[in-house]
Amino acid sequence: MRENLEKTGDEFMGKLFGTDGVRGVANKELTAELAFKLGRAAAHYLTRDAGKEKKPVILIGRDTRLSGDMLEAALVAGITSVGVDVLKLGIIPTPGVAYLTATLDVDGAVMISASHNPVEDNGIKFFTGKGLKLSDQMEDEIEDIIFNTYDSIPRPVSTEIGKAEEASELVDKYIDYLLTTVDVDFNGLRIVLDCANGAAYRVAPEVLKRLGAQLIVINDQADGERINLNCGSTHPELISEMVRKEKADLGVAHDGDADRVIMVDENGDIVNGDKIMAICSHYLLKNNRLKKNTLVTTAYTNMGLHEMIRENGGKIVITDNGDRYVLEEMLKNGYNLGGEQSGHIIFLDYNTTGDGILTALQTIAIVKKSGQKLSEMAGIMQDWPQRLSSVPVKDKNWQENDKIQESIERAVSRLGDNGRVFVRASGTEPVIRIMLEGKDNALLAELERDIVEVIKEELN
Repeated sequence: MRENLEKTGDEFMGKLFGTDGVRGVANKELTAELAFKLGRAAAHYLTRDAGKEKKPVILIGRDTRLSGDMLEAALVAGITSVGVDVLKLGIIPTPGVAYLTATLDVDGAVMISASHNPVEDNGIKFFTGKGLKLSDQMEDEIEDIIFNTYDSIPRPVSTEIGKAEEASELVDKYIDYLLTTVDVDFNGLRIVLDCANGAAYRVAPEVLKRLGAQLIVINDQADGERINLNCGSTHPELISEMVRKEKADLGVAHDGDADRVIMVDENGDIVNGDKIMAICSHYLLKNNRLKKNTLVTTAYTNMGLHEMIRENGGKIVITDNGDRYVLEEMLKNGYNLGGEQSGHIIFLDYNTTGDGILTALQTIAIVKKSGQKLSEMAGIMQDWPQRLSSVPVKDKNWQENDKIQESIERAVSRLGDNGRVFVRASGTEPVIRIMLEGKDNALLAELERDIVEVIKEELN
């Protein structure tokens, strides 16, 4: 939204929804006024087919950001103004909201979070009554309501206005459910846990402790000022150091809303989403539990994972970048495991979205059952060298630029069949993301420098 939304007085023009809801700097781009409008429009859209027997209900959850209170209040006002009741979950991981929405008799949900983004940002994303993120078409229809038919949204009065209730006790229902997803205890395991000062701050430690793990917990403050600040899954070097210092068996690092996880083995080496998917897909393949013997992932997945899957009798289906597109493919074709290198892993047998805590539990359980160390389990996949860059830009329109296209074509030509190049604009930040992968790391570094320099010159 940062680059697409313009505000003139009380009118918003442009595209609101990005790749993961509506995001922007809280109180600057993502204002209380916009949150109110989103609440009204989305509540009207999600409940327009609800029966008349009782008032519709929408859940609201949030992470620890300071701006969460402001946006929650605005959303509650917008939602209740169309005659819809609200249950306020308080601070809860995004996958907890998805799970509760899918299992309770409610009509939808909203999560207030900017995931791994810095504290000044925030975001609003909606779920259907089945606990699924909205499709592109659904988001477009909500935008159409805001821009074209907003004034026609009903305004009930008297007892028809919705009410809001505190429902933080429902978080315990999510905790209890997580415990049922593994059939082994974690006794004897020493684990370092980094909660990123975010939504996992209470749920993740409680689950691991109740499973018997010996925990060293860091960054579990909910003051709202330090979410993702040099910690969590986007800064795994911190937990890597802690695992070595504490002589732990492994480490677990979440992001601000706990929908992703990055792990660290006993040596302090990072086990990213690709490695986690390798461990879990291999286990499910060997136990005939990987549906259609297929893993779903994005183009950014390391080719080493492709090799491992093929060698073990499975296959990979590739989608556009973004966990929502991974999920769409899984739902469409009946697959049960998919994810991204960033640590968004979807276990569709258990939840309807990426769940960092669930993913950590599944992976740790496999390690515990194997009797091996996490480093040994992760060694089942051998990485191809891969280089990732994020180039800050003022203009994200790289596809029409001839010089940028020429630099990419040069890289593709030099890599041939021994590598690949991906370039895309971030949907949530003013950056161009670049990935190069191949067998020769020195060549990759040279090609990366060339593309980065051209993008910097052309788009700034």
